[in-house]
Amino acid sequence: MTETSTPSPIISQRSRNDEDNAAIYCLLSRALWWCCLPAVLRARVCGSDSSHGDLGSISKKDLLILISYSGQSNELKNIIQFANRNKITLIAIVSKKDSILYKAADIKLFIPQVIESAGIVPTSSTTAQLALGDALAIATMKEKKFDKLDFKKIHPAGSLGAQLKTVEDLMLTDDKIPFVNENLNMKKALNILSKKKLGVLIVINNKNKTVGIITDGQIRRFNQKTNDLHLLKVREIMTKNPISIEKSHLAAKALAIMNRNKITSLCVFDKINKNKTIGIIHIHNLLQNNIP
Repeated sequence: MTETSTPSPIISQRSRNDEDNAAIYCLLSRALWWCCLPAVLRARVCGSDSSHGDLGSISKKDLLILISYSGQSNELKNIIQFANRNKITLIAIVSKKDSILYKAADIKLFIPQVIESAGIVPTSSTTAQLALGDALAIATMKEKKFDKLDFKKIHPAGSLGAQLKTVEDLMLTDDKIPFVNENLNMKKALNILSKKKLGVLIVINNKNKTVGIITDGQIRRFNQKTNDLHLLKVREIMTKNPISIEKSHLAAKALAIMNRNKITSLCVFDKINKNKTIGIIHIHNLLQNNIP
């Protein structure tokens, strides 16, 4: 792994059953990957293996998280001595304040002593460790100001990825936008409408400012009233001040706006200039990407 200036957390497990508790450490690792430390959390050390070469995976630049219910097992001693000797910051997740782990830790995260199922099966203690691990991940996320857009970058797939897609991710741009000038006659505008196949035209003036919109529904209704549509100018047909959305908003918000206003597309703008359309998002784009 490439070295970074951020200390790399190493999680070491040691409890009454290393194998049963391995899931706790994997979940904590993944929570830190997902929320705040992508590509930084790089190792998980088993307490029983640490004295047989695994201490070599820990460097002086690392941050060591030791998780142990009792904090008293013999395997911990070698890890603690190694951390102290190399001046590695040690975080302890432990339930006993009189334990060697609690006393040796630079940062102490205390979990209460609990009664296990049937008195022996690690259940209540592992639940407490999970809860504290989640709290640690969220606290780190807030400290690093890691928001949902950052999360989306490392989790683009699945239902979570769909929920976090932005308008900018799905909008149509450049020559795919059905632009027409407000002074264009409707005969030519109708050709552009057929060519772009979006059922909508975005009307701009000579300064490229968005001034209106025309939908195929409007055209059908107008044709019922007159046969002279092709002789009219775009500005005579258009609806002024089209509903629009800023590109950084979630795609789910765009869908909600469409449903609320009973429309099928939105103009997209950059917050720097709300009067200039930089994209168009159609309901088909949203449905094809399973936007909820």
